[in-house]
Amino acid sequence: MYLFYCPNIATEPVLPEEESNHCVQVLRRTAGDEILVTDGVGTLYRCVVTNPHRKHCEVRIVSQERPEALHEGWVHVLLAPTKNIDRTEWAIEKCVEMGADEITLLLCDHSERKTVNMERLQKIVVSAAKQSLKTRFPILHALTKMTELQLEGDRFIAHCIEGYKATDDKRALKDKIVRGHKTAVLIGPEGDFSPEEVNWALQHGYEPVSLGAARLRTETAAIVACHTAVLVNE
Repeated sequence: MYLFYCPNIATEPVLPEEESNHCVQVLRRTAGDEILVTDGVGTLYRCVVTNPHRKHCEVRIVSQERPEALHEGWVHVLLAPTKNIDRTEWAIEKCVEMGADEITLLLCDHSERKTVNMERLQKIVVSAAKQSLKTRFPILHALTKMTELQLEGDRFIAHCIEGYKATDDKRALKDKIVRGHKTAVLIGPEGDFSPEEVNWALQHGYEPVSLGAARLRTETAAIVACHTAVLVNE
């Protein structure tokens, strides 16, 4: 089963050019064929191809439904992009597959990468969401400084600074997540968060957490945090 994406499907049942090309040229769908389309915000449309044009494939909506969410609560992963952007792209792809509801790119004191191609990252989000048959795509936010964050719900910071104030006895993330709550987890860059950033987070209600005994790369930590939060909420 293949899922197509058309954000304005309800008012304009014509697939975007890239989706039209894939539907008609690659998958060889023709008039009368049934396809599944999502608007990316939670609705699944069962459609029939009426005009199989490779640039603007027209469809007719047969039925629509809003599938139940795969997990409770709201999972928000905030990670600092890695110097090697391929690792960040891979992490974002996997977080989407696992069910992240929101992803924010962090600009930190020790960040080695201070620019990202948001258009490319958004395409990765859409592709991963379609491949994992999700009808609600995660929200992706551009690079944001920690001090600009205004998050609601339960907030956690997974840092590796040993002996920093009282945070070296931090509990495991899996033991801190409350099922059904909004959960946000901050993952720092390769050089970790700075003491100033950790101090800011503690002063603003973020709880320090551990992702396990092993020391993890930034992209691995993001995936572990996402999977832990989603799993607790299933």
